Amino acid sequence: MEGKTLILGIESSCDETAASVVADGRIILSNVIASQADFHMQYGGVVPELASRMHVDSVSATVSKALSDAGLELSDIDGIAVTYGPGLVGALLVGVNCAKGLALVSGKPLIPVNHLKGHIAANYLCFEDLKPPFLTLLVSGGNTMIVKVNDYCDLEIEGRTLDDAAGEAFDKIARVIGLGYPGGPKMDKAGQGGDVNAFRFSVPKTESRTDFSFSGIKTNALNMINETKMKGTDINIKDFTASYQHHIAKYLLSRTMRAVEETGIKKICLAGGVSANSFIRKMFDEEKVRSGLDLYYPRLDLCTDNAAMIASCGYYEYINGSRAGMDLNAKPSLRFN
Repeated sequence: MEGKTLILGIESSCDETAASVVADGRIILSNVIASQADFHMQYGGVVPELASRMHVDSVSATVSKALSDAGLELSDIDGIAVTYGPGLVGALLVGVNCAKGLALVSGKPLIPVNHLKGHIAANYLCFEDLKPPFLTLLVSGGNTMIVKVNDYCDLEIEGRTLDDAAGEAFDKIARVIGLGYPGGPKMDKAGQGGDVNAFRFSVPKTESRTDFSFSGIKTNALNMINETKMKGTDINIKDFTASYQHHIAKYLLSRTMRAVEETGIKKICLAGGVSANSFIRKMFDEEKVRSGLDLYYPRLDLCTDNAAMIASCGYYEYINGSRAGMDLNAKPSLRFN
């Protein structure tokens, strides 16, 4: 890859130990993920201490494989990008300390990356011609926000959730109705073919036209489930999950379209693990046809946590001059701005 800027990305914010090499922020040369999802399934969710231990066991081999798959040595790399927040503190520390060690022994620059900005950068890996400005609906287990991307490293929040995230709203209800962990994908599957109009949910009101609130929707759903149980009947899982997801997708779209109105930007990207939801994608696809949105979303394997998105984001931070020293620390509650 002569003439290309090569970034090694490392991601360990939750339950995926990942490493990747990306050229010029767009070309994936390797993307290795050591997933813990099956292990944590038995506990109904991620156990932070166990996740940290598994990261320790996996990170060195994962990085080595990423370099090997790319046909490169560490000396060939131009910079080392690492997620330093937000996420689970113990898990983040494993990736951060690994990256610091690699930077120290190689003399390569260390590039700190915000995990959420990495999710947005996943779109650059799928669309070679995608350039700012655009709006991003970022939906994940812990975050829901609308981000105005003015330039690769100039991002500002147009709207955010005031309480729960969309992913948490999916996961909580999935657990209550017995679908288990991971709730989002299982709910998506359960709702296929269901009647999206079978159940009606509340529409939250917020002071800002582009902010979100999911606690009321979640409580509304819980009350429906409890009322059904009190009557001694079973809720129709297919129709209920289809209606619930359709309602949340419609809500996400409505707030995004308000941001389109306020900014005048009709180029929209989806990002984050929840953006893989088929109900959300269908809703936005229909709006694209209806109103002429310029719509982008990453392929499914790049929606969930991975290191290619961290390397891509790291590339733009690298050319923007962002560097970290050996005092870089994990920031589990790192804010977007």
